[in-house]
Amino acid sequence: MSDATDPWLIVGLGNPGPEYAANRHNVGFMVADLLAERIGGKFKRAPKAQAQVLEGRIGPPGPLSRRVVVAKPMSYMNLSGGPVTALRDFYKVPLDHVVAVHDELDVDYGTLRLKLGGGDNGHNGLKSMTKSMGPGYHRIRFGIGRPPGRMQVADFVLKDFSSTERKELAFLVDRAADSVECLLAEGLERAQSAYNS
Repeated sequence: MSDATDPWLIVGLGNPGPEYAANRHNVGFMVADLLAERIGGKFKRAPKAQAQVLEGRIGPPGPLSRRVVVAKPMSYMNLSGGPVTALRDFYKVPLDHVVAVHDELDVDYGTLRLKLGGGDNGHNGLKSMTKSMGPGYHRIRFGIGRPPGRMQVADFVLKDFSSTERKELAFLVDRAADSVECLLAEGLERAQSAYNS
């Protein structure tokens, strides 16, 4: 069982490379980048894992401050499990201290849903993580909504956010980063009641 001194591993899911940077599928990277900015550090290559990491602390000074590793797997989305498991082993992070931040089709745009465990709902990043580690990690699901008309899901998630969506995106990414901090400092129930809308 984990305790308050164990580190947390916050994983933003996405695809590496500039051509994917603004895609809906990369919202996890956007949240990870903002958390890194708040911590005040830069990502570096991870030891023993295909990922970029930043080590630091999240939360107010004192007993609510948490030791964290913020990570962006540098494999493609459907292979995220390998790098995440390698990071978890290297930093000795309990499974219930792993948090995946990812896009979610079945939730309206900008809506957040926090949960512990559960299925992957067809999300290839989660599928890969669950296959590697089991399902008992936290998820912060960032709603991107369903594709319009007959657009294929794969095309939709690999497109950039629309101009209308981009108007709110910075605020929504900020809110998702806040929800990570709340989860770590105050626990899942408190974070769900504050951020699940």
